[in-house]
Amino acid sequence: MTDNTPSAEFRLLPQSNGSLIIQLVGNWLFENHPPTSEQLLKTIEAQATQASGWLLLGDELGRWDSSLIIFLLALKQHGKSKVVEIDCTSLPQGLQRLVDLATAVPKHREPRRRVLGIPILTKVGNLTIELHQTWRDSLAFLGESCISIFNLLRGRFRFRRTDLITLLEQCGAQALPIVTLISLLVGMILAFVGAVQLRMFGAEIFVANLVALGMAREMGAMMTGIIMAGRTGAAFAAQLGTMQVNEEIDALQTMGIPPIDFLVLPRILALVLMMPFLCIYADFMGILGGAIVSASMLDISFFEYFNQARSFVGLDHFIVGIVKASVFGVLVALAGCLRGIQCGRSASSVGFATTSAVVTSIVWIVIADSLITIVCEVFKV
Repeated sequence: MTDNTPSAEFRLLPQSNGSLIIQLVGNWLFENHPPTSEQLLKTIEAQATQASGWLLLGDELGRWDSSLIIFLLALKQHGKSKVVEIDCTSLPQGLQRLVDLATAVPKHREPRRRVLGIPILTKVGNLTIELHQTWRDSLAFLGESCISIFNLLRGRFRFRRTDLITLLEQCGAQALPIVTLISLLVGMILAFVGAVQLRMFGAEIFVANLVALGMAREMGAMMTGIIMAGRTGAAFAAQLGTMQVNEEIDALQTMGIPPIDFLVLPRILALVLMMPFLCIYADFMGILGGAIVSASMLDISFFEYFNQARSFVGLDHFIVGIVKASVFGVLVALAGCLRGIQCGRSASSVGFATTSAVVTSIVWIVIADSLITIVCEVFKV
């Protein structure tokens, strides 16, 4: 590695065991204007050399920079297209590791575009392949997330505490206005619908039972989950999708930082920790909305309303809703981060990922709510 080493060049040596030997010589630096992969390929074609593989030797290499990495990546790409094996095991170890890192980043699939005139069988086949790929990617993402959570329980986490605190604020305090508005209106709607029917039997007081039970077991957790899916889940998908477009996630992988640990795990933690508190807050806002309707339409005082609700709804009903909210938080965070990680490399892909995150979250929430309700009915909870 001295300055007397000649400028960058390559030499074609006699073949060995069916492999073409390519000797890399000199200082492969941008300032020396090293040869390009196109020049090597033209030289090989001019000599009409046929070989099943190429063996690269680096024992006469001097200094090198990223120009050599670009050269090797181009050769590897050519080898894949021409089914030629490129053997780099004789190159310096540091150079091999950098090439491996540069080729380790997976390519992300662009969203499927609708094309007119395609036969129906072709559409079904393409859809089947896409569903299989999506299912496989989703299972891989879920497995990596579980491993990351297990490492967190062992005290081995890779994210910054300041990021978690910022996400807690975004998922919690900043979501209170919209949760307040929606929950209050839902409670008022439940009370109004119940009052119309119960007034026929002179049982207006039971509006408190209807609103309190509905908010505690179902509507509080459900509406909070849907609100967070449209607000926070979409934001997660847009954030990670934009990072994917800007190749920031690729940069993290190149530096050896797992994106799941650094980006996904704090978002899951923030949403799971905040959802129970938001659910409890939504429950009381909904019950308050029912009290407003009862006081204005049914001449039921606030004291009578809350006393009736307290005597009918127990702590176990609120616990069911809190458990549902925690599950919904996991699903919303996973759906948002999954669609963000799967995002393509264009602006339209970010929009597609955001929309898909919201739809996926809502579907998962409804399915999970149905399953939990069935379990609660079976065990009489």
